[in-house]
Amino acid sequence: MTHFASGLLMPEGPIAQPDGGLILVEVLGGRLSRLGADGARTTLADLGGGPNGAAIGPDGRIYVCNNGGFEKMILPNGDLLPLEAPLDTPPGTIQVVDPASGAFDTLYASTEAAPFWGPNDLVFDKTGGFWFTDFGRDRGAARMRGGLYYAKADGSDIRLAAGPLDGANGVGLSPDGGTLYVALTYEAHLLRYRLSAPGMIDKTASTAPDGHSIVGRAGPGQFLDSLAVDSTGRICCASPGQGAILIFPPEGGTPQQIETGDFLTTNICFGGTDRRKAFITLGSSGKVICIDWDVPGLPLAFG
Repeated sequence: MTHFASGLLMPEGPIAQPDGGLILVEVLGGRLSRLGADGARTTLADLGGGPNGAAIGPDGRIYVCNNGGFEKMILPNGDLLPLEAPLDTPPGTIQVVDPASGAFDTLYASTEAAPFWGPNDLVFDKTGGFWFTDFGRDRGAARMRGGLYYAKADGSDIRLAAGPLDGANGVGLSPDGGTLYVALTYEAHLLRYRLSAPGMIDKTASTAPDGHSIVGRAGPGQFLDSLAVDSTGRICCASPGQGAILIFPPEGGTPQQIETGDFLTTNICFGGTDRRKAFITLGSSGKVICIDWDVPGLPLAFG
């Protein structure tokens, strides 16, 4: 486990770059950032709100799930903790960023037809559509639940695929693209959805009304956050609480665990020349660390 970068305002959504660096979001900084191979940070775009997940789309632009924003608390040791958004915080959005200029637009905003609260994470399939999770939002004593959405990258169509779900967070696809995984933070369940076509859940594959089955769950005191899949099909999920990466076998069962030293471990991606380097974002301490992985990570649809 080696140090890669520090001084970040709750890093999330890492995207490995060919030069050995990263593109990632800083949730509590409201920005999309680039880290060089030496870990040095530059700002790509000041997005505002709470950028939470990021992925490269078929047009080479960076698609960002923005949850709308959090308040933050500074802990006695200087670490950060996100807090409930103020009641007047508007719902989040899906934003698209030009990595060359930093210019960005809102691709999807919450509407009566697609009423999401806090977009959290996203993954593109090979056809150029993308799945994204809506984490939901606390509003005082009320909990607004989210769900799982499928949308087109050109902004022409968005629909709720499964929901309501409470705390829907990490999302990823299996190596063959036929299975979608969704992590539920509070229940600490990793869900499996079999797909019948791009953007379509096979609801006959399970007895659950929305078609899901459970791959596994985190242990006591652990939650689930964002995830990545490696080339063997294992689902590698960040786990806040005790602070770890949990490695679930695709057939289900008890996950392996790699402790990270930060209770707010948020995400993982694979990079390096052979995709055997795992970049792990540590939200509270504002760091990125690296671990040599035993197999290559799964290539993403558009890099």
